[in-house]
Amino acid sequence: MFNKLLYLKCVTSTATSRYPFVFSLRFRTVTSNSRSFVISYLVDNFGFSPESASEKCKSYNISFHTPEKPETVIRFFRNHGFSNIQINYMVRKAPWLLSWDPCKTLLPKFEFFLSKDVSSSEIVDLISKYPAVLRSSLKNHIVPTYELIYKFLQSHVRTNRFMFRNTCFFSGDRLTHKITLLLENEVSESNIARLLGNHSKAVLASNDIVKLVKEVKDLGFDPSKESFVIAMMAIKKISPSLWKEKVDVFKKWGWSDEAMSEAFRRHPHFMLKSIKKINAVMNLWVNELGRDPLELVHRPMIFGLSMEKRIIPRTRVVQHLLAKGLRKSASFVSPLNVSEKLFLARFVTCFKEESCQLLKLYQEKVSVQGKEEVGAAWGSSQIVNS
Repeated sequence: MFNKLLYLKCVTSTATSRYPFVFSLRFRTVTSNSRSFVISYLVDNFGFSPESASEKCKSYNISFHTPEKPETVIRFFRNHGFSNIQINYMVRKAPWLLSWDPCKTLLPKFEFFLSKDVSSSEIVDLISKYPAVLRSSLKNHIVPTYELIYKFLQSHVRTNRFMFRNTCFFSGDRLTHKITLLLENEVSESNIARLLGNHSKAVLASNDIVKLVKEVKDLGFDPSKESFVIAMMAIKKISPSLWKEKVDVFKKWGWSDEAMSEAFRRHPHFMLKSIKKINAVMNLWVNELGRDPLELVHRPMIFGLSMEKRIIPRTRVVQHLLAKGLRKSASFVSPLNVSEKLFLARFVTCFKEESCQLLKLYQEKVSVQGKEEVGAAWGSSQIVNS
């Protein structure tokens, strides 16, 4: 508690000599013209050009007649853990900070974040990168926005994570407006929580969110189901040109528009996979396994599985079983969807005479990490089958 009180201490000064400034200042003669002094101060101490300093001074109505006010602001930041480099960057980005009273405008915001279990280092990291956060009103925006997000996420850790990773929502009432629109268009609170928890800036920052919701509904998605959110994210994250390119790739492998729609309804996340990954899965499925590409329409989640850790090793085992006549027929889909332990039990250890060879074949195709996982599952499956 004592350290926290020291952290929150707001240091002010009436005598400049008592608190030597951290930068090497070269003050010009103070004139009666506040704007002229501010411009000189920014040019001499923070590397602004006269033109840029004049523009900033006019745009943000920066005003001080002596170095005392900006020095007080800079001392405040230093006392709260900001480095010289961070302070310089902040002033370059937000010179208006220098004309503020830190005890009235800065300290309450620091206190608020600390009260929400945000560490001092996290506050420094956020504000040093995005000083514009401090322009937001604590009473009218920061607190209401925080409380709104917390209502959905029910966790200070998750709320802080969202706020700090989505600084665009610190200004204005855009987030409140977007959430209101989502609720009015039947998107469930649980799905809004998913959007906030997944940091889906592409969706929440959308200027056509109502149109997006309607589009996803028209595709047959239920706004109360998790797949609705994933579909929204997929549509917003993928540009129209890239979307068309991916559709064309699937069509080259034999999928129709109807097949695309069916697969997207089943597992919209598959459209977020790269074209390289799509081609790799299809090539293995069609050219190496000789399977019908339309089988994957009903199991599009396979595109999200690791080629090295799961798809290639498991299909090689099934191929071996078929070649040896140990299985007359076998699905290549179901072996990919089960756990490691269950796969070994069903396709490896149950074949007593072949189990060692099958395991060796399987391990040859997986990564070092995968081999460790296989080894652990192998032990468990032997116990099950003993």
